[in-house]
Amino acid sequence: MSTTPSSCDILVIGSGNAGFSAALSAAQTNPEADIILLDKCPQTWAGGNSYFTAGAFRTVHNGLPDLLPLVNNVNDPEKANRIDMPIYSEADFAHDLNRMTNGRTDPALAKILVQDSRSTIAWLAQNGIRFQLSFNRQAYEVDNRIKFWGGLALKTEDGGKGLIEDHIRAAEKNGVRIFFDMAVSKLLTDAGSGSGAVIGVEGHHRASTSVKDANISTRTSRAKFAIRAKAVILAAGGFEANPQLRAQYLGPGWDAARVRGTPYNTGDLLQIAQRDVSAKTAGNWSGCHSVAWDADAPAHGGDRGVSNEFTKSGYPLGIMVNRDGERFVDEGSDMRNYTYAMIGRRILAQPGQVAFQVWDARTTGWLREEEYRASVTRHLVGDSVEELADRCVEVGLTGRQRFLDTVAEYNDAVRDSLAGKKWDPAVKDGVSTSGLTVPKSNWALPIDRAPFLAVRVTAGVTFTFGGLAVNPETAAVVSETTGQEVPGLYCVGEMLGGLFHDNYPGGSGLTSGAVFGRRAGRAAAKSLGAGRAYSRLKSGVRCSLKRSIVD
Repeated sequence: MSTTPSSCDILVIGSGNAGFSAALSAAQTNPEADIILLDKCPQTWAGGNSYFTAGAFRTVHNGLPDLLPLVNNVNDPEKANRIDMPIYSEADFAHDLNRMTNGRTDPALAKILVQDSRSTIAWLAQNGIRFQLSFNRQAYEVDNRIKFWGGLALKTEDGGKGLIEDHIRAAEKNGVRIFFDMAVSKLLTDAGSGSGAVIGVEGHHRASTSVKDANISTRTSRAKFAIRAKAVILAAGGFEANPQLRAQYLGPGWDAARVRGTPYNTGDLLQIAQRDVSAKTAGNWSGCHSVAWDADAPAHGGDRGVSNEFTKSGYPLGIMVNRDGERFVDEGSDMRNYTYAMIGRRILAQPGQVAFQVWDARTTGWLREEEYRASVTRHLVGDSVEELADRCVEVGLTGRQRFLDTVAEYNDAVRDSLAGKKWDPAVKDGVSTSGLTVPKSNWALPIDRAPFLAVRVTAGVTFTFGGLAVNPETAAVVSETTGQEVPGLYCVGEMLGGLFHDNYPGGSGLTSGAVFGRRAGRAAAKSLGAGRAYSRLKSGVRCSLKRSIVD
């Protein structure tokens, strides 16, 4: 059994996209540095929330010719010639960030995210991250044209699972040592010099636990450890898997939300950084990314087999009603990837914290198979709207008659406004309702063609928006007490606060993790100086996941 390390040059805490990006950047900036990446989760849960994503990366680009060299799934020139992909400029990305956050995104962070997005994507691709055009999630085929929409075109092969596999290979290739089942409980500081610099961490080894036990706070501790480091990079996620902190910061009812991703993002390092180095907080602590999520999904953590497929993002193609049978949101207010991260909050506010998504035969064929196939989600089917209502009553619909009235009123409101308009799911088509208290602004078709389909959904929380304040240039953590950087401490990924408020443009989270992870790793490596790294040269210290430490 391998020995627990006692020192390294750079310590990265967190095995998601941001953590791996930081470790890789540090390794390439200073090839002599000894770099350790650790996580409190067991090896079987490697990847944090990144594993559970669809792998979407938002980036500026100059259209299809700019992205084709990065992807591996467009080999047919005829297919490429049928693709319509508008240029997505820095101004477009910045506008979307400001629009989605109501102008509250930190301008310095936003500027770096936007300007670094394309070069960071290229860097990831150079290091073996396999990118593809997201035909299944971000394009519709209309009039024999493949039309990309919503400013988002790239994803990773095999989604988040493939992303983490690629990151692990890149880390191993660059000599990063990886350890699991190691929970940090304290940041060590240099008390003797008075600088307050972070010089390492203390913690304890954890026994691997099942998903259902992952939120239990009282566990039997195993051996304690201490690791000294010249720089520490925090990439341990937000507090989305902590019901107590969700209720405390997000508000009443949020303790009941389903956890979309890893059960190990419980906010520990956010609290530890505030306690041990007076880290300054930033961002929207009452806000989070939350989606429409399968109501039958596990409550306290995602399923690593099903992963992102529990997401139910087809609501713009139909309508959504609460258990009383009432519509409560404009399903067509914007493109899906500009609304899906806030729709969970709207569902959580409904009676019983559930809703029903409803379609007819016109639009069921447009639903994503990976999200809506019967092997993933329970189908409620009827040959009439009345029969569909009966199926919904069986799983919690209480307002059957109101449901029927809502569908009838909606159909009348659609028919009154269809004349002269063309339905097109790849653009905001203006096919809307007329006269309803809750409108549907786009993609409004009657629900009157059998068979009818409904699925029951709830709120799935993805990640929280509140985090720590950083120097945007380096992602160095700022002290609440001094207003200066905390020497030797950096923060990336979900722990970085200030970018997102209330909502965010889809795909921005992974891009942010990579952009600021890359900057933090580079800054940490440069802080070591030009001399030989003090721990040991990386030759001979490469460690695969199979050799990760469990004492």
